[in-house]
Amino acid sequence: MEKRYRIFIAINLSNDIKRVLEKHQKEIRGRFTLSQGEDVSEWAKWEPKENLHITLEFLGALTDAEIGEICVVVKEVAERHSGFSLNLNKILYGPPKKMPPKFVWVEGEKSEELTALRQDLENSLAEKVAFVPENRAFSPHITLARIGAWGFKAIEPEERPEINENIDLAFTVESIEVMESEMRKGGPIYTVLESHNLQN
Repeated sequence: MEKRYRIFIAINLSNDIKRVLEKHQKEIRGRFTLSQGEDVSEWAKWEPKENLHITLEFLGALTDAEIGEICVVVKEVAERHSGFSLNLNKILYGPPKKMPPKFVWVEGEKSEELTALRQDLENSLAEKVAFVPENRAFSPHITLARIGAWGFKAIEPEERPEINENIDLAFTVESIEVMESEMRKGGPIYTVLESHNLQN
């Protein structure tokens, strides 16, 4: 049976941006101690700094040949788009209005450039490889923690940490990456298979 790899397309972050987000992450994690002193931080699995990214498309389990085709498509798309600024403006539970929440995440502002890039990706992938878009609204976000539903429900509502703060963090998106996600005992390991620069 041919080996398959879990593949996604992402926007990666500079080390400077990751360090700022890590500070927010540590501050939020510090709130996860109940008033009685009971530590509840373990009901959330916190993402290591090196894993922070924005997923544009999750493609699932692909063969080597399929990955090669994906890389060609991503390169062609990148060549049609210019770099752009992306603003990160809020840290909150996500997805919005879902209870119990699945994540603690950083939300980014939607932009015409990002929408156009992702739409081009979806159209090109659907045209050239076996890809079916999810057809749901896209909101750029960066996962800081994955929440265990059972653990969250076990906490009294008034004891659940409140997470809803505004931030002001902007960076320039200069490239998009084809990534592999390898599941390990301690959590996923992400590897950049190919990186393609957007145009200046």
